[in-house]
Amino acid sequence: MADFVLKYADPQGVVHERVETGTSEDDLRERYAAQGLLIYSIAPKRLFGPSGTGSTKRPKLALEQFLIFNQQFVTLIRAGLPILKSLELLEGNIRNRGLQKHIASIRAAVKTGTPLSDAFRAEKAFPPIYVTSLMAGEKSGSLPEVIDRYVQYQKVTLSVRKKVLVSLIYPCILVVLVLSLILFLMAYVVPEFASLYDSMDAELPQMTQWLVAFGVTFSENFWVISGAFVAGVTALVFWMRSAAAQSSLDRLKINAPIFGTIWQKYQVSQICRLLSTLLNGGIPLLPALETTGESMGSQILRRAISHAKEKVREGQPLSKSLAETKVVPPLAVEMIQVGESTGALPAMLDSVAEFFDDDVSNAMTAALSLIEPVIMLIMGAFVAFVLISLYLPMFSLAGQL
Repeated sequence: MADFVLKYADPQGVVHERVETGTSEDDLRERYAAQGLLIYSIAPKRLFGPSGTGSTKRPKLALEQFLIFNQQFVTLIRAGLPILKSLELLEGNIRNRGLQKHIASIRAAVKTGTPLSDAFRAEKAFPPIYVTSLMAGEKSGSLPEVIDRYVQYQKVTLSVRKKVLVSLIYPCILVVLVLSLILFLMAYVVPEFASLYDSMDAELPQMTQWLVAFGVTFSENFWVISGAFVAGVTALVFWMRSAAAQSSLDRLKINAPIFGTIWQKYQVSQICRLLSTLLNGGIPLLPALETTGESMGSQILRRAISHAKEKVREGQPLSKSLAETKVVPPLAVEMIQVGESTGALPAMLDSVAEFFDDDVSNAMTAALSLIEPVIMLIMGAFVAFVLISLYLPMFSLAGQL
């Protein structure tokens, strides 16, 4: 006999987590499934450290390859092929080695009688929404519909993400060019002019003295400064992995001028789309909120959804629960309230997600259209300052001659 950490939802949709003793995971799964409970996960209890119920970070998944896999998977299932045969056919056609390795392990587990959702969950690499959707599809007998709904969700999510990334490409290129120009001027051009003026024994204006002093110091200590910069970036990367850093970065993101509102709306869009996908797949509201919270990368949003889930469990409407978090904009709360009152909550959540996706796209376009001229102005002002500082002594010398 061994102790296991069991996470399940009762018929009312309330999520529970408890430690249970059993001979094996399959024994506990059969025992609780016979009671009509929806089992999320069963993991051996550890004496030290986390229990392993989702506390470890999931490895990165090639989302586009995973999307292609699901499109092919649902096509084969609808064509009448058994799940195991479909996995065998798809395994050899996956180009991504990481995903292929996961699918091979899943196929081996399904071959031994493990449910498909449990096999995916055991790999710890797939989004919680996908695993939960599979579990709901298995329970309701609508697995193809559930997978197809997830494919549509993933298509929209990837499309929005690509739009945001594409809109950031040009400003990033401008920033890189500006930094490269500054580095070139400070490391090469300014020291050359400093040597020239030193040989001429010329009296330099104050602004030229500042620029030359900074450029010469930067050039002479270039490798020391570069090493310090690399060390600082490395330390920053390690710090950003900590929970305290993530919480600080989340607060910085949500409070940032202009982009804070855009980031907030984008996250709300993701929350609404996740909830809609799960509710359409037959998942009760409380487990859907639980899975949505686990899928969020922001600690602020995870805490907000956890708070909303507890309020919903106490009998409070979802719209009011989300309003109390101060994370969801009032417009989204009002639309969700209308969806609750009309009994069309999943459809209204989809509408909220689409509305905020368009809003984010328009806001990003407007913000970046303002940032690009600002970057150009900064670059032009710096280049003008350098040129005036370097050539001003020449005009003075020419006047003396």
